[in-house]
Amino acid sequence: MNDHSPYSGSVPSDKSKLRRQLKQARAQLPLITRQRAADQLLRQALHHGLLQRFRRIGFYIPMPTEIDLIPLINQALWMGCQCYLPVVPPARSRHMRFTQIHQNHDWYLNRFRILEVAAPNSVSAKQLDLIFVPLVGVDSEGFRLGMGGGFYDTTLAFRRHRHHWRMPMLIGAAFECQRVSAVPREPWDMPLDALITESAYIDFQRKIAR
Repeated sequence: MNDHSPYSGSVPSDKSKLRRQLKQARAQLPLITRQRAADQLLRQALHHGLLQRFRRIGFYIPMPTEIDLIPLINQALWMGCQCYLPVVPPARSRHMRFTQIHQNHDWYLNRFRILEVAAPNSVSAKQLDLIFVPLVGVDSEGFRLGMGGGFYDTTLAFRRHRHHWRMPMLIGAAFECQRVSAVPREPWDMPLDALITESAYIDFQRKIAR
């Protein structure tokens, strides 16, 4: 358990309860803490060469209580990276595609009131080099607790069948307070390759190799 976790004892085994507690802990962070965390996350990404090593990068527009990726996205655009955002599919589907951010494209709100790029063409997750993945909680082995919609699990399911070619790389983005010792797991869950927070970059694959 990391020192910034909201839990000093056992972690709830019920997904709904754990999700609720972690979302509450995230929401209680002061505004100034959030702003500093966004800047620190950007520094972590630059320090570890994420925007230098990868060219086709999938991001997401953060919800109000999520760690802010906008400074990271703007920096990636300035550095010439191809930046993509997910497109939420129609109801009853959970397989997302990604549209590239262009200066002359329009924006619109999807059915969850999240901004998306109005672009005529989209790409699959398989065509990206790196995807930053949102989360509610994450454990020491890289297993992620999401919002419960199953969009990323469905979209990235193909990665479970790749044993040697691990692209795109999957990096969770979160506040330190979202780290826990373990999250409840399902057979279809796939661990992240790495995690980036305001104070750390953790390569789970390297930890497993050691």
